[in-house]
Amino acid sequence: MFGASRTQDLTPTEVKAGLDAGRILLIDVREPGEFVAERIAGALNVPLSAFNPAALPDAGVRTIVLQCAGGKRSAAAVDQCRRAGQVIETHLAGGLAAWKAAGLPTVAG
Repeated sequence: MFGASRTQDLTPTEVKAGLDAGRILLIDVREPGEFVAERIAGALNVPLSAFNPAALPDAGVRTIVLQCAGGKRSAAAVDQCRRAGQVIETHLAGGLAAWKAAGLPTVAG
């Protein structure tokens, strides 16, 4: 579609650098049980099953980056944001699986 926004894919390294620098607010759209079992430190949980773009926390000057297990649900959440008129277009490509494959740390429990 002409003029349509395109989802911006970030690599795990880009997300890690943004988190470390305080430039990213990471929103994990997996379900609460998944989030509790293993997550990226600093991520907030806003499950896709109850996702409301208008209710997302204020990121201030940070960029909101959406994340899930493999990238499919976070891309769906980006689409929901787009349809709701929210300018949230960025997600962690490959999700938590890509994060772990890059050797980056997670928090469990």
